[in-house]
Amino acid sequence: MNEVRTRFAPSPTGYLHIGGLRTALYAYLIAKKNNGKFLLRIEDTDQDRFVEGAIEVIYKTLKLVGLQHDEGPDIGGPYGPYIQSERKPIYLKYAKELVERGGAYYCFCSKERLDQLREEAARNNTVFKYDGHCRNLSRDEVERRLQAGEPYVIRQKVPYTGTTSFHDELFGTITVENSTLEDGILIKSDGLPTYNFANVVDDHLMKINPVVRGSEYLSSTPKYNLIYESFGWEIPKYIHLAPVMKEPGKKLSKREGDASFEDFYNKGFLKEAIVNYVALLGWSPGDDREFFTMDELIEAFDIKGLSKSPAIFDINKMRWMNSEYIKKLSLEEFHKMALPYYKDAGLPDNMNLLRLSSLIQGRIEILSDIPDIVAFLKVMPEYEADLFVHKKSKTTLENSYENLAKAIEVLEMLEEWTEERIHQVLIDLITQLGVKNSQLLWPVRVAASGKLVTPGGAAEILGLLGKNESMRRLHIGLDKLKAALNL
Repeated sequence: MNEVRTRFAPSPTGYLHIGGLRTALYAYLIAKKNNGKFLLRIEDTDQDRFVEGAIEVIYKTLKLVGLQHDEGPDIGGPYGPYIQSERKPIYLKYAKELVERGGAYYCFCSKERLDQLREEAARNNTVFKYDGHCRNLSRDEVERRLQAGEPYVIRQKVPYTGTTSFHDELFGTITVENSTLEDGILIKSDGLPTYNFANVVDDHLMKINPVVRGSEYLSSTPKYNLIYESFGWEIPKYIHLAPVMKEPGKKLSKREGDASFEDFYNKGFLKEAIVNYVALLGWSPGDDREFFTMDELIEAFDIKGLSKSPAIFDINKMRWMNSEYIKKLSLEEFHKMALPYYKDAGLPDNMNLLRLSSLIQGRIEILSDIPDIVAFLKVMPEYEADLFVHKKSKTTLENSYENLAKAIEVLEMLEEWTEERIHQVLIDLITQLGVKNSQLLWPVRVAASGKLVTPGGAAEILGLLGKNESMRRLHIGLDKLKAALNL
């Protein structure tokens, strides 16, 4: 059996969207599952879309997520160069050979003539299709016009009659009428190939099999097969992947402002969580399992688990998965990741930030949530006295005022300001007053934080804030209660 060789062939547009990452991941998994090779090829023949620095973004992203390619522009390999713009002479050579074999022809039609055809198609409400004007020029005329230096493109010569079929591993056998296909351009007037030609030549020369790509190329594949057949080349296996949608009928798209891998990573999604979630966008392991390391994905991956239906990207599901990954981190790992966000939130350096990390780790979905969650420790938020009233805790304005006043008294006298001592004196006070825990701890926590929901309870928050700031806040809370009760 031939070696399994897959490729990821992105355009350098400075952006690796989730669908692109998934294609790369599946191609990588197929190669590694079969002890094959995974190639990186840069498809930059559309120079208008080229973004400076974009190739570096691709390298960085693949390295970050652990998709290490075996051949590519940065590491070389036996079938380079791996950047299409550096392969221009190769495409021209094969295009001219295809002309000789009768699978392509030179076209000298001017832009003006083609524009007229487009306008005519628009007037007739028909789809523009090149009319084959130059298809049957004599060899002598072609030679004369080439010698005269006339600009030209090379077009594919698609049979007018009959059908072309191909087999896809996912979608089965697909057959199209040749009459519906256009004589598409293979080599543009600048000598660069179109994607439709370059990918066929490159996939053949680089021995890519299977070809893994998005299902948007299903309709073009018959044209690719006609090129393979004209050259007498072996046709590879095809695996066309159903699209990733943000909602039924709407694909994820850069133009629509949908996030790229880098956007998610910079927002504080863990790379392992992103890869794990993306792996399940259109693939099922055949059971209910949801969490995989890269090695486990390689072991479990099987193309039989791929779906023909579009996958719906669910940001809430990815947030949940990310939170599960965050929970699995050691406290030290999480703390290291959280530190820059504490800095962004402006928390003081003398605060016990490691303790804070232990309190919030189980509550975080994405790391960029951290500044909002901890902001109350830096600046006391505005709040109303009715926050002290809590049905479940059985607190009212009256008992909150009484219990908070008593808590302030004992806390003022506390010299050893540690979480353990704070907790002990509050629990002792509860016993002394004969009230429910929540009837004292709720008003203390609200006064210290100004929030209904906090990481940690009253003692933890007071411990983090330090005595001076804690007492200042508790007195503000008492004054709010006093004013609300008209005392």
